[in-house]
Amino acid sequence: MVEMRELRYFVAVAEELHFGRAAERLGIAQPPLSRAVQKLERQVGAPLLERTSRRVALTRAGAVFLRESRAVLDAADAAVRRARRAAAPGLVLVMKPGGDGGGLLRDVLDAYRALPGAVPVDVRFSFGERAEMLRDGRADAALLHRPRNDLTGLAWEDLLVERQVVLLPPGHRLAGRAAVRLDDLRGEPVPRYPGSPPGDAAGPEVTETGHLSQLVALGRAVAVVPESFQDQLRRDLTAVPVTDAPPTTLVLAWAEGARSPELAAFVRCAAGVAAASRAGGSPRSAPL
Repeated sequence: MVEMRELRYFVAVAEELHFGRAAERLGIAQPPLSRAVQKLERQVGAPLLERTSRRVALTRAGAVFLRESRAVLDAADAAVRRARRAAAPGLVLVMKPGGDGGGLLRDVLDAYRALPGAVPVDVRFSFGERAEMLRDGRADAALLHRPRNDLTGLAWEDLLVERQVVLLPPGHRLAGRAAVRLDDLRGEPVPRYPGSPPGDAAGPEVTETGHLSQLVALGRAVAVVPESFQDQLRRDLTAVPVTDAPPTTLVLAWAEGARSPELAAFVRCAAGVAAASRAGGSPRSAPL
């Protein structure tokens, strides 16, 4: 059987493409590292690395094994974190600052606290890696937006559908409009979010909500955001509805396969509060 230690050794060599640097990174001597990789190649039954006196390169099999080894190591690390989370009291919920659908989360937390057996909910904030925090076990639940966030490997409950608006700086050519279309924004600098590829007209990378507002105010970017973002809008910015922008759905997400009864109760509570909010006719929501 292949050991986790051997996978970590191989990943270090494959990423460094140099046995000396990999050994230094791992804190071991080079000879045992070389022997471990050779043993691994015998176990796999195929050469994983091409070695010459000048260079180390991945073989085709090595490239595949590197991808799969990373997945195994990530899964093992996530399993440890999830086990620690399961042993810890309470739930960890992660959200983007201001990304709670205009106060919906407050109602959810109040309703959940009233349930028998409710546990403490630790609300944490992250701008760009909320989904990753679920996948690697750092959080139990997250507020995300479809289709903006990648929900691969996650389960989710839809809470609120919102129209989208564009944030514009003072004096912008579109600021006086009652509404705009996406074509009206063509060529405008748009923000890049962590993990997203830059576009032809991309503006600066944004790492938190206050940063986004400041960039818009300075005329460095315009941003299409859910309508509830207006609740935290600076007075000098303008929000104009974008009529043909697809609606964005606020979801409560969690890792697929999670079996926590406390999490299940929290999800049911959130779904009930969201359904009641929709039935009450929130002006910025639409039917699911």
